[in-house]
Order: sequence, then C-alpha cells, then structure tokens
Amino acid sequence: MSVQRKSVGVWRIAAGGEARRRNAPRLPPEQRREQLLDAALRVVARDGLARLTMQAVAQEAGVAKPVLYAMYSTAPELVAALLHREHAAGVAQVFAAMPKDLRGTDPDAEFVEAVMAFLDSVAADPPRWRLILLPSDGAPVGYRALLGAARDEMLCRGTELLADGLRLRGGPVDVDVELVGHMMFGFVETLGRMVLSDAHRFPPARLRPVVRSLLRTLPTGPA
Repeated sequence: MSVQRKSVGVWRIAAGGEARRRNAPRLPPEQRREQLLDAALRVVARDGLARLTMQAVAQEAGVAKPVLYAMYSTAPELVAALLHREHAAGVAQVFAAMPKDLRGTDPDAEFVEAVMAFLDSVAADPPRWRLILLPSDGAPVGYRALLGAARDEMLCRGTELLADGLRLRGGPVDVDVELVGHMMFGFVETLGRMVLSDAHRFPPARLRPVVRSLLRTLPTGPA
C-alpha cells in the first residue's frame, strides 16, 4: 500500500498492486475483427501458426478473452479468417503487379517490373507472405486447396501474358508456352522464398539482375 497526499492535512492510504486493467474501447464489429486479425498475425509472426492460441491473441490485442470469443468462437475459426484475409490480400497484390495489356510496351521490361513489384511486396510484409509461400503444418487442409486454386489462376493469367509477350517481342516461336510459364512461375516463387529466408542477404534489389538474366534464356527469333 502507499500513502498519498490529497491536500493540506489530508492523506489517503491506497492499496498496492497492479493498476486495474481498463476495458478495451468499444469498436464496430468489422473494425474489431480487423484489430483481432492484426493481433493474430503478429502472434503468428512471432510464435508460428501452430502456436497461435486465443489467449495469446487476446493479450496481443489488449482485450479480454470474451471480446475475442464474441468475434471468433474457436481458434480454428480465427485461423481460417486470418489465412483467408492474408491470402486474398496477397493474391490481389500479385494481380495488381501483372500488366493488363502488353501492347505498346516492352514485354521484357514489363516482366521485370511485375516480378520486382511482387518481391517488394514480399519484403514489405513477410508475415503475410510466409502464410502464402511457406504454409506451415498448422494450416488447415482447405487452405492448401485454396492456395492451389489461386496459384493455378495466377499461372493461367501469367501464361496468357507470356504468350502475348513472346509474340510482341518476336519469339522464340514454336516454344511450349505452358512449360515456359510453369518454369518462370516457379522461378519467381523461389525468389520470393529467398527474400523470406534472409531479407538482408537476398533483398529485392540484389535479385533484379537475376530476374533480367532469366529473359536471356528466351531469345528472339526461331526456337
């Protein structure tokens, strides 16, 4: 306990111990969900997806557990919401980096800039991209299926752009565009994982020449 002076000749004896925790301010449901998912992402970045607990998320968000359970009744529900949010945001970033139309452009330059935009996104938000490029054992089976479907969609769009780019740049012709598309997509994914593994050793700026060098394997003219 402590003795505190209130005024001249007036003193108050206060009980010791930690200050009472204030209740979290009221927020609209959607804003609260985003706050809790942001906290969950920080927990995952620190401890890993397999170690995410409701208690850890509530503590990270600075709310009482009933506040968390009012939004997400179980840990699997919270995990699913987090994964779907980060997946949707990541896929949107990838499609935003892809050019809409290659006519009137330098296809090689467009490819390099699209890949660099992706790598910059990975470097800017590693927790999100670890969930996408390096899904852990804590991810539900349905999430892996979601990743696979999105990957197929991105690969399909990338292959369409590749076909247009090869035609506009003058070759190589008579090349298996589907196989080349798979090769280039896998190459870009590998670069993203390199950034995640060691951003100081493999920053996007260091990888730019490697991205450009890939195009040297696709000469113009006949295959």
